[in-house]
Amino acid sequence: MRPVTKIATGLVIVFGALRFNGLDLLFDPVGWGMCAAGLLLLQRPGDAFARAQASALCMIVVSLLAVLASGARTDEPFRHVIDIAATTGALVTVWLIVDALMTRMRSRGDNSRVALLDVLRWAVAGLGAAGLLAGYGYAELSSVLVVGWFAALVVLTVVLYRLADRPYFAATRPASDSEVSSA
Repeated sequence: MRPVTKIATGLVIVFGALRFNGLDLLFDPVGWGMCAAGLLLLQRPGDAFARAQASALCMIVVSLLAVLASGARTDEPFRHVIDIAATTGALVTVWLIVDALMTRMRSRGDNSRVALLDVLRWAVAGLGAAGLLAGYGYAELSSVLVVGWFAALVVLTVVLYRLADRPYFAATRPASDSEVSSA
């Protein structure tokens, strides 16, 4: 699987929900792990992919805590802190991932797609932050906001899948035996 395809699939797992008897079958830590693995394959010395990967690795821990907090009997303030950390961390991580991709694309002169990704990251982060604030009563949550955020996220994911075959997004690290056999 190509690195950017891993990242896009990871985002689908993280932001998607496939519920069965109240349990989300799309396990967020797995999605963040896929993002981190794709980012690792894209890293070069001194580029922005290391920062994005560190954020994705942190999100594995935060999302695991969120899963554990939702199933365990914990006090409400702890759950709120974990939920805020998970949402804020997800938005920041998406921002860092897209920023790293944009930096690589800009260095290759792919400016039209850079502009598109820039608009999409602002839409995902901005509408997601507004949704977070609305969840705590600081703004009104309208269906337009939810639909807009979801549409921006879907378009971002589709654009990432379409960018996966670009030569400048080829893996810079050698693939392990298990990655070669699954490709």
